[in-house]
Amino acid sequence: MIGGNKSKFSDYFTLRRRSSLPIWLDIAWRVGFVLGLIGMAVAVHWFDRNGLQDSYDGDVSFLDVIYFTMISITTTGYGDIVPVTERARMFDALVVTPIRIFVVLIFVGTAYNFVFKRTWDNWRMKLIQSNLHDHIVIAGFGTSGSEAVQELLARGTNPEEIVVIDNSDEALSHAEKLGCAVINGDATRDNALMNVKISRARSMIVSAGRDDTSILIVLTARHLAYHLPISVSIKAADNELLARQAGATTVINPVSFAGLLLAGSCEGAKISDYLSDLASATGRVKLVQRAVVEDEVGLALNEVVKDGLGVRIYRSDEVIGFWEPEAKMLEAGDIIVEIIPGNGAGKAKDTEQ
Repeated sequence: MIGGNKSKFSDYFTLRRRSSLPIWLDIAWRVGFVLGLIGMAVAVHWFDRNGLQDSYDGDVSFLDVIYFTMISITTTGYGDIVPVTERARMFDALVVTPIRIFVVLIFVGTAYNFVFKRTWDNWRMKLIQSNLHDHIVIAGFGTSGSEAVQELLARGTNPEEIVVIDNSDEALSHAEKLGCAVINGDATRDNALMNVKISRARSMIVSAGRDDTSILIVLTARHLAYHLPISVSIKAADNELLARQAGATTVINPVSFAGLLLAGSCEGAKISDYLSDLASATGRVKLVQRAVVEDEVGLALNEVVKDGLGVRIYRSDEVIGFWEPEAKMLEAGDIIVEIIPGNGAGKAKDTEQ
């Protein structure tokens, strides 16, 4: 949960596309633009110098024009050199005054981008990081990652408890619209995962789109958070063992799961429908797991599951089916998998027919 922070993460994490220009060139074109505006004003004042009057010596030299132009752009002037013709006054009013505003905005904007904004963003990042606890980190917001977030939201997860890491601005924009925290970065690097406080996360979902990248993310996350439950999507069956060796708690092969659904449909179309129903938060039934509580120790599996069906027990490394003798007596530390009514349980019965 996010302790003590009611505002959305998206208020703190702003998206921006990295400029293709290096910083020095970005500053240089701004300075060049300002010099160009000043040069234009100097040129017009020089060619129309008869419209200016110098109260000091009566002669308007080129240096006087430069002086008058710079003073006019940076201040309101001192009155020693003034425009006396209508044309000169209109030029100062309609051209020099806007140039003054542009110059101020350009330099203020430059200072904001390279000094104030960076300091402000760093301060806001630290504020969010201090409140990041028990959150879910999503590494990769492609098809599988976005579907996982949609399912989490459908199951009632607060979007403020989800942090998405990706290097695609388009993907991050979509995640931000869902209310998630977003950060543009490479999840294979320690820095990116440390910035989202991976050591304090509740769980992590990895779906980078490539098995090698996903496994590297798992390795990076595991060495930073040894206790963290990590679920990863792996496409090639040969890489499933590697993902587990890298530290993944759960390895999902979407291709293999699709094959199971297709094979099940050969035995009957309703089998694949029911499996999909179990996996979805919007179905009439859903699978959940929970730990056995103290009052349930010694009871049978079917005695402790009141509102659903107990289907499996995990006891250390042992998997126990509901029909096996061991299911007649639960032990402390057992994990129960149940089928219970889902969010769509109120739908008409004919929707399953």
